[in-house]
Amino acid sequence: MSNHKVLFRFEEDPDKQVVVVVDDKDTILDAALDNNLHLNHNCGAVCACSTCHVYIEKGMNDLPEISDKEEDFIDRAENPRINSRLACQCIVSSDIEVTIPDQSCIIGH
Repeated sequence: MSNHKVLFRFEEDPDKQVVVVVDDKDTILDAALDNNLHLNHNCGAVCACSTCHVYIEKGMNDLPEISDKEEDFIDRAENPRINSRLACQCIVSSDIEVTIPDQSCIIGH
């Protein structure tokens, strides 16, 4: 087990912060789901939608390089930013900070 931590912030609840410890080879999505944090993942975490879209606030350079496929789906996400990634594609290998965007507009929320 690694000692890497993910600090989650939430766009719809700016005062809330949750820090979780992740297992080796876990993605940001795994970290959220393993700790009962709601993060949509309508395609089942196979990089076929944009519902697990998150903002990386710290640690972007330590994540795997973004693929063309992931970049295409981020372009379809609500309010993409320069620090946008898909949580299902980001294996955690260092301490990172993530903001989960407001997901109330996502079908299936």
